[in-house]
Amino acid sequence: MSLSLADVRQAATRIQPYVHRTPILTNSSFNQKVGAEVFLKCENFQKVGAFKFRGASNAVWSLSDEEAARGVATHSSGNHAQALALAAHMRGVAAYIVMPNNAPQVKKNAVAAYGGQITFCEPTLEARENALERIRRATGASVIHPYNDERVIAGQGTAALELLEDRPDLDAIIAPVGGGGLISGTALAATEIKRGIRVIAAEPQMADDAYRSMQAGEIVPSLNPKTVADGLLTSLGSLTFPIIQERVERVITVREESILEAMRFIWERAKIVVEPSAATALAALWEKKADLEESRVGVILSGGNVDLDKLPWQV
Repeated sequence: MSLSLADVRQAATRIQPYVHRTPILTNSSFNQKVGAEVFLKCENFQKVGAFKFRGASNAVWSLSDEEAARGVATHSSGNHAQALALAAHMRGVAAYIVMPNNAPQVKKNAVAAYGGQITFCEPTLEARENALERIRRATGASVIHPYNDERVIAGQGTAALELLEDRPDLDAIIAPVGGGGLISGTALAATEIKRGIRVIAAEPQMADDAYRSMQAGEIVPSLNPKTVADGLLTSLGSLTFPIIQERVERVITVREESILEAMRFIWERAKIVVEPSAATALAALWEKKADLEESRVGVILSGGNVDLDKLPWQV
């Protein structure tokens, strides 16, 4: 099955009772700084503080009653773990979450608060996958991948769907790229709704596997990336990469300094709390690499989950 705009629209209808329709904000100081008219789709105001709740909700509510009764499972130390736990809780089913034992305590607490049943493992991909497989065999739970799942991709695409319903005059949309769930869903929705719209992905120079994958024409794994944008460390997936190849105009890489400068600027001037992964999309405009001066640009602010005791500019 190949995804279509119809899948994104169905996802929007399916999750509408459960997710926030997030606001679109503007900031004249930021517009002046980057030389474009920018419309900020504030997924930092989404439930669990990130766009991930859209995809997790679509996946959970796509299950039959029989499937849902056996629960859902994933391995994640980030926003997807929280999103899946909350979506499962809202449907009244179990969520089995495998987390590395070195995950931040604040994330462990959040997953537990949403009702997730946590299994801790060593912080390696092999350990995570092995623990998840044991849980799947024992429970029959449906495994929901953080991004390499068509239900998740379609759910993430609903943010762009809303953005273009509210701002049909956009010339371009920028979103950050990690595993590719958000940017592939965004590109699928945007390019089908508005022919000719530019869809641009942004990623840190220190974690530039999506850029290198586009250059190589095949997935280039992310090897030991080190960036303040910890939500963008993942390699692209087999489902997300073909959509990105086909529908994303380009991947722009940005400096760590630009991520932090844009993040701090939007905190101070727009009074919007965003995490570094979201600020990566802003940094593409900050560095003026996208050739978008005097354009109307939508930016999907992917999330706002920041450890306030460890703000990156206080290091």
